[in-house]
Amino acid sequence: MFEEAQYFAPIVTHDDGTQQVQLGSGHPGFADPVYRQRRDALATLASAWTPGGPSPFAPYTDEEHEVWRVVSDALHAKHERLACTEFLNGKQRLALPTDRVPQLEEVSDLLEPLTGFRYQPAAGLVALREFYGSLADQRFWSTQYVRHHSSPLYTPEPDVLHEVVGHGNTLADDRYAALYRSAGRAARRLESDEALQFVSKVFWFTLEFGVVREPDGLKAYGAGILSSPGEIEEFRSMDIRPFDVLAMGTLDYDITVYQDVLFAAESFGQVEDVVGTFWDECSDDSIAALRGVPA
Repeated sequence: MFEEAQYFAPIVTHDDGTQQVQLGSGHPGFADPVYRQRRDALATLASAWTPGGPSPFAPYTDEEHEVWRVVSDALHAKHERLACTEFLNGKQRLALPTDRVPQLEEVSDLLEPLTGFRYQPAAGLVALREFYGSLADQRFWSTQYVRHHSSPLYTPEPDVLHEVVGHGNTLADDRYAALYRSAGRAARRLESDEALQFVSKVFWFTLEFGVVREPDGLKAYGAGILSSPGEIEEFRSMDIRPFDVLAMGTLDYDITVYQDVLFAAESFGQVEDVVGTFWDECSDDSIAALRGVPA
């Protein structure tokens, strides 16, 4: 879970080390005490993780496994019709279970032999610099909680379905994985918060909510779209704009609703050539110049 999501569900740490997730009044689980208790327990579990050690075992409930099944079933045909070729390649390689929530350690063990990436658990807020910087080390921060059962087709914050179905399947593809590493190296290289924010927005409009033109139509390659059975059906009707790094890096967005502005690449190769090269070469000075900020 990277920093933007914290605006919707901040976490309070108590003196005894337990975590309490502060769900907003508009959250589907706000009035559900059982769900709120589960969120607190899973956040506390993740907060006890030791860096470098295995991800903690999350004892998922039958209801949580059922949400995973519902979403996996809803996404299967939609992916075949609306996901880009590279995502489908990663999905085939990773072969996630569809009948239960897999453990992060289990997913890591499937993923690492493919592209070198592993998951590490996040209780809540992961600062932008840490979230993106970890990508350079082939590590991906992930929540472990499951979205509320009343709203399985969409979540306003990144849950384990988003992190694993969305990002896990992309991280299993070599071309995607190279882009994640490039974003991580850029974050490590930059010093100013303004430049880091610019890079994070480009990430948002590409690896989170990117779309690409293929011979048979517009396809999704962003994990946010590809993990949402509701949003994947709507993205073609959004405001589709030309692929432009400056436009992506300077546009504000709202994480709690479907993204109504998307940037379409003409091919996945264009994403690599334009965004991958930008991340590989960008500096504080080059981003400031791109934004028109005086030296």
